[in-house]
Amino acid sequence: MAEEPCQCSDCQRFYKEHDRLIRQFPTFKQQQELNWASIQSFRTLCTKVTDELQRELSERELNKDTGQEKKHISVTEIAEALDEIESVNAYLYSIEALMEKIFDTKISNNIELKFKEIANELAPDPLNMDRLILNRLFHQSPDSPDKKNIN
Repeated sequence: MAEEPCQCSDCQRFYKEHDRLIRQFPTFKQQQELNWASIQSFRTLCTKVTDELQRELSERELNKDTGQEKKHISVTEIAEALDEIESVNAYLYSIEALMEKIFDTKISNNIELKFKEIANELAPDPLNMDRLILNRLFHQSPDSPDKKNIN
């Protein structure tokens, strides 16, 4: 018996994003580029936030005696965040090294077409007219699971 996908809002949001990424980037090469860009943007953002937090921590140390420090983020919170973000950056560098190996992989145009074909099966366009008609018919069906008779 196949396990039903989780219906919680977080999982539903993930499924929608997952399917959107397959639809918008249905080839092997597009997935390579998407993942590379995603890792790079995450690293860039983490590095910038780390730099900013380190700068803020240094300023607080210099201004400790004047009592002019900002209170919306505590020094402890900054220090803990720096440790965590630096760990994330280390993981991202490792992922980048693995991605470089994935970029060494080249496939033919015929196989790229197979990727597109499978992508259409995995994540059909929810706004495709045939799918909209099928969904409408399914939801009008009296024996559909969401139309249980309550007596």
